[in-house]
Amino acid sequence: MPTVTAFKWVPPFAQGSVRDIRVRWALEEAGLGYDAHLIGFEDQATPEYRALQPFGQVPAFSDGKVEMFESGAIVLWIAQSSDALMPADDAGRAMVLTWLFAASNTIEPHVAALAIIDLFNAEADWARARRPEVEAALRKRLDELQAALGDRQWFANDRFSAADILMTHVLRDLRHTDIVAGYPALAAYVARAEARPAFQRALADQMKPFRDYAPA
Repeated sequence: MPTVTAFKWVPPFAQGSVRDIRVRWALEEAGLGYDAHLIGFEDQATPEYRALQPFGQVPAFSDGKVEMFESGAIVLWIAQSSDALMPADDAGRAMVLTWLFAASNTIEPHVAALAIIDLFNAEADWARARRPEVEAALRKRLDELQAALGDRQWFANDRFSAADILMTHVLRDLRHTDIVAGYPALAAYVARAEARPAFQRALADQMKPFRDYAPA
């Protein structure tokens, strides 16, 4: 059975955002059970864990065939053997790959840049000076992203795929703001994805340890 590493607990702002949720969601959509191996912050720098994940992050993944890290790569690995996440035809697979990388390489850097300011450096003078430019660059990408989605429900071939797992996760990382609400098609897209039973199961499974291991 696949094993996914995840944190026992993270601060509230990160709950629902830690990247093991991408892998959990992909496994749920593919109908695959898995075991969650929970680690604490004290485990991140141990030689044993660095052998699995050289940067000390989560998730690391194993399924009896492969051992992997990097959530996008793991989602892609799972998708390659799941009709629910990746179509069988070359053109369809190519479009899923394209949008999967668009989420990671074109949209996520702008989202991350804003999150670094808002969540970790909001009071710094440099952050206050930089934020308007960062938000403007993000909004430009979201304008383009909404135009690309158009009236479709999903990004690749208008069918749910691995690309939507990554894209939804990236957009959810803006939920500390009201930015996505200003893009009605994107807001509806995120809501559709979050309503999927597989996402709801993945989110519940990620959140449960945070309650169980919450600091007193």
